[in-house]
Amino acid sequence: MDIWFATNNAHKKAELEAVLNTSLKIPSDYGIEFDPEETGKTFLENALLKARELKKIIESKDKSASGSPVIADDSGLCVDALGGRPGIFSARYGSVNGKKLSSSERNNLLLDELKDNPLRSARFVCSMALLLDDDRFFIAQETFEGEIVKSIEFAKGEGGFGYDPVLYIPQLKRTVAQLSAEEKNIYSHRGKAGKHIAALLENIIK
Repeated sequence: MDIWFATNNAHKKAELEAVLNTSLKIPSDYGIEFDPEETGKTFLENALLKARELKKIIESKDKSASGSPVIADDSGLCVDALGGRPGIFSARYGSVNGKKLSSSERNNLLLDELKDNPLRSARFVCSMALLLDDDRFFIAQETFEGEIVKSIEFAKGEGGFGYDPVLYIPQLKRTVAQLSAEEKNIYSHRGKAGKHIAALLENIIK
């Protein structure tokens, strides 16, 4: 059974394939343009929006794909001192006239905005949708709790992507970017949500 993942992010694909222990198809691997406007007001709404949009596209190109499950996720960093921002706008945080900042630029902007605020609690949130058809879908939403580092000097690690270097996990005494792929699959928001989806898929495939 083909399983599609509504992303063009190779990092996300690799992470979820490891959690699900199966291969996934993503639009960019098949020359499919996929860049839906994320108009939802929550992670959940955006995850469903992306799943439905990709399902519509693949079924229009291949009628036999109508039975293919589509997985989509929407995730981001929610910082308590910023009222939950950047939240669903994490990938667009600091964008000007549609021009996105690089990951390092977004991390610097976040730390500049927080300054010396003693409230550093934050979390990654992942809402993951498993869409079978318009009226049949499942949602899993999980978090990865941590603290924003005090300054860019404390942003550590070469692994991961995005905000991973600036979210410190006290329980593990490392930033997310310092964790191994195996550790991320156990503890991360996407890893935990993916495990729920994996259990659902196992029952569906049976």
